[in-house]
Amino acid sequence: MSATEKPTAREADTLDGRELSPAVVILSSVVGGISLTVGALLAVASLTGHAAGAWVSPEALSPGLVGAAMAGVAPALFTIGRARVWEEVRSLVLPLVTVLVGLFTVTLLNGGALQAVHGGPLFLALFSLGWVATLGLLALAAVVCLAAQYRRPAPAPGVERLRVAPLPGWSKPLLAVLGSGWLGIGAGLLAFPAFWGPLVPWTVNRADAQGLGVWALSLGVGVLASLVEDDLARIRPALTAVPAVALATAVVLAVHARTVDWTSGPGASLLALVTGLLATGVSGRRLLTRAEAAPESPPAAGRRSPGSGSGPRLGR
Repeated sequence: MSATEKPTAREADTLDGRELSPAVVILSSVVGGISLTVGALLAVASLTGHAAGAWVSPEALSPGLVGAAMAGVAPALFTIGRARVWEEVRSLVLPLVTVLVGLFTVTLLNGGALQAVHGGPLFLALFSLGWVATLGLLALAAVVCLAAQYRRPAPAPGVERLRVAPLPGWSKPLLAVLGSGWLGIGAGLLAFPAFWGPLVPWTVNRADAQGLGVWALSLGVGVLASLVEDDLARIRPALTAVPAVALATAVVLAVHARTVDWTSGPGASLLALVTGLLATGVSGRRLLTRAEAAPESPPAAGRRSPGSGSGPRLGR
């Protein structure tokens, strides 16, 4: 059932979470289309050696990484409409809201570095003005949609969310380290760019450091949210986004490899974190596929508590 379809009374009784708001689906689709287009533009420009961001950057790598992350997450945003309940998509939507609000805030704080203010080429000047206007609208819409989502009724008392494909025990410490690493780096770059910016293994300015910090922070939020969900079926959209973002980021880093100080501690840490993202996404998808293919026992009537037998099918 699509999230935009109204469930019947019987289906509503069986929902084990908050019904997914159509506003969240619409927002995700709009952001997905914009992210794919703008992200591809920034990434391709970076790959050809041009820094085509909304603000002036000392190197083409930083806006290229922002574009790679935008383009990488876009396909996953288009899949949100397939979910039934909020809990199946919040590990992707919460990082999305973090990015929209965070990038808009960073853009305002670094308004003097915008191409339109700095006197950049006409195309980039117009692009920067469009960036501010679009981000402002999307950030406001994201906050409103999130509020609308939490106005949806919670599951009835006694209806427990089943974990049909729990995370393997061995993966949880690794995810905790990976998520904390991205979260810590993002928070540092965002809150203290003057201190953390020089630690980035290539040349960045304040706007670059904070912009990259927003994306790092959102990745940390997403990875740590997967630990809270503890169910591969509930983080399906995030599992689509994570490897795509890692691969797109790796391509941009590879093209600009000569500008990155890989022998430094931050350079080695970046390599480990990107590799961790890719490994997390690939392994998560494989484990979910195996869980879906596993034979199931006939479901008993009524709801079971976690661990009391086989759960419902993972398919929608």
